Amino acid sequence: MAKGEGAESGSAAGLLPTSILQAGERPAQVKKEPKKQQQLSICNKLCYAVGGAPYQVTGCALGFFLQIYLLDVAQVDPFSASIILFVGRAWDAITDPLVGFCISKSSWTRLGRLMPWIIFSTPLAIIAYFLIWFVPDFPRGQALWYLLFYCLFETLVTCFHVPYSALTMFISTEQSERDSATAYRMTVEVLGTVLGTAIQGQIVGQADTPCLQDPSDSAVVSEGVNRTHSTTSLKETQNAYLLAAGVIASIYVICAVILTVGVREQREPCKTQKAEHMSFFRGLRLVMSHGPYVKLITGFLFTSLAFMLVEGNFALFCTYTLGFRNEFQNLLLAIMLSATFTIPIWQWFLTRFGKKTAVYIGISSAVPFLILVAFMESNLIVTYVVAVAAGISVAAAFLLPWSMLPDVIDDFHLKQPRSRGTEPIFFSFYVFFTKFASGVSLGISTLSLDFAGYQTRGCSQPAHVKFTLKMLVTMAPIVLILLGLLLFRLYPIDEEKRRQNKKALQALRDEASSSGCSDTDSTELASIL
Repeated sequence: MAKGEGAESGSAAGLLPTSILQAGERPAQVKKEPKKQQQLSICNKLCYAVGGAPYQVTGCALGFFLQIYLLDVAQVDPFSASIILFVGRAWDAITDPLVGFCISKSSWTRLGRLMPWIIFSTPLAIIAYFLIWFVPDFPRGQALWYLLFYCLFETLVTCFHVPYSALTMFISTEQSERDSATAYRMTVEVLGTVLGTAIQGQIVGQADTPCLQDPSDSAVVSEGVNRTHSTTSLKETQNAYLLAAGVIASIYVICAVILTVGVREQREPCKTQKAEHMSFFRGLRLVMSHGPYVKLITGFLFTSLAFMLVEGNFALFCTYTLGFRNEFQNLLLAIMLSATFTIPIWQWFLTRFGKKTAVYIGISSAVPFLILVAFMESNLIVTYVVAVAAGISVAAAFLLPWSMLPDVIDDFHLKQPRSRGTEPIFFSFYVFFTKFASGVSLGISTLSLDFAGYQTRGCSQPAHVKFTLKMLVTMAPIVLILLGLLLFRLYPIDEEKRRQNKKALQALRDEASSSGCSDTDSTELASIL
């Protein structure tokens, strides 16, 4: 430990063993030690990155398949399905700041401040997730069943994801290390979406989901041999969804275990620990008045809404508008594989040309392909080409928000140096706005389909439904992307500003280190006391 002064030095000397004091008499070593601690091994980064997979695997399965599952498998009417999707996502959005508030009030434990939330929420979350894909025997209460377990699962997965997101700020204080770990995380998260798409899509795709050629013939179809075949096929489809849910739940548990075992949550630096703890509402007021944060989340709110409209309606669009009923799961897989392979390219691009440039080029690259989908005829080969190209933009949309958010937090810490425990607020409210956008997109799109005359379990849909799906997947996202890019022009943290913040933060850490506030020494002193 570095030498203190006055009474503090004397009290520490009386409590610490001679070996620690002798080590502390070498100031050169004390200055070097924190720098060594900031280096994260590849194993650390991979274990941290794996923790992002559960949220993406389950979120991808729900985002792409829940709407078509409720309408065509559980046979919930479109209006009730829209209520389930909107209320579930709205509740999910509300729980993010609530969980962030609870985390900000959490005290440090032997497992850390964030890790206990991840550990104890996991078993309950996988039970709730499995029950979402179970069709109960009471038809009248089905809507309530799905709403209850959908909201419960979203609450529990929030208790996992918000602390995991905030963990970015506690695995290292080095900006470059956090950016590198974020790139690992985004790669694994996109792999998670690939897994979610592949598992859910391929397992469910093997089942023969029955459809009705004409709604007026439903009474005839439900009789005799046709009724038996329809019932059997529907039961097989329901079992396929349950099997997929079981596999995804297993992946959730494995990833949570790897994260817990392989990542060490670091305590805040001593200087930060001495800072006064502010109330949640005061912290929220400071966070929401921080200009760069407001501009960042507003821009990504529009772009997130665009991609979520595509995600939520893509399965129905491929099935009914393009006529690829048996190919949509493979098209989803093509998008996610393309996104996975281009994440490292975008990571290189943002380090070479800057994050704002990456935002403009990466997210806007989706617009030409959405226009092509809007005007082209149904062609499977062209659709696959567009799917692969769209994955490039999806990769940018995955990586950039989480890469830019730590820069905003660093800027906030420089302007509010005595603030403490605000990281969960930053992350939880960013997730709040993206989930709120998701709820709005799913609710509006399902209601739009209801107004257009969507036919449950229909082998085909009316022309108004096909046109509505095309607008929801192409033109509406294009408008939202353009609005989001216009808002990004107001975002003030460019590469020059980011370098200035990095130097200023490093100067503060060096000052804290030279005054005897290294993380290791603080831990040693606490254990001895």
